[in-house]
Amino acid sequence: MRRRELYDAASGGGGPRLLPWTSPEGKPCYLSSDGRGYLSTLADSIETVQLSMGQELLEYARAATAPGAKALSANECRWLARRLTEALTDALRVAESRGQRIPDQEEATEDA
Repeated sequence: MRRRELYDAASGGGGPRLLPWTSPEGKPCYLSSDGRGYLSTLADSIETVQLSMGQELLEYARAATAPGAKALSANECRWLARRLTEALTDALRVAESRGQRIPDQEEATEDA
């Protein structure tokens, strides 16, 4: 497939897109679109922010747990564990959403 066809397939051709946020009840939210609208762009931006925040948090955790670093208090450890859990949850949701939008290899060869 050409690059544009791969982009089109990954950006909304394979069914509803898992969004990077949940409902107030904690249920997953989905978007059915062609991948080019306002909500798709907003979701892309939020995913970028989530992954960037996770990267910054990981750098902080590495520095805080490095040999010779000042020991964290119990409250600081709990805060760090909660933020790392949130970041991992976000990263896994982004990976799941993007994975669902990758066309199957068989479909890609049939369309070529």
